[in-house]
Amino acid sequence: MSSKVQFRVRVYNDSTIAIGPGKVQLLEAIAEAGSISAAARALGMSYRRAWVLVDEMNRSLQTPAVNTSAGGAHGGGASLTPTGSAIVLHYRSIENTARMAAATDIAALTRLLAPSIEPRP
Repeated sequence: MSSKVQFRVRVYNDSTIAIGPGKVQLLEAIAEAGSISAAARALGMSYRRAWVLVDEMNRSLQTPAVNTSAGGAHGGGASLTPTGSAIVLHYRSIENTARMAAATDIAALTRLLAPSIEPRP
């Protein structure tokens, strides 16, 4: 039997999701790839969608989460600012703390699941 538990914390600034699971995943991909376009490819999303998420996040924060540099002969790039790194660190810490605090209840809920049904070929 295979089960999965996900915590979905979202931090709103007015009606905009400033910080959420998808944006944190995008920040991690940008940190690894060094560009928004490469991060978007790694996550299977369009460059436009990734850019919109980064722009939305940067506008929602006191200081930007991502710094970008213009393209050119050697191409552009993107990197996390200290704010972006702090977002990833704190978000993942919240997930871990919640998972540990809820471990007993998560185990009780997953015991209530039916066995996985394998699709027929």
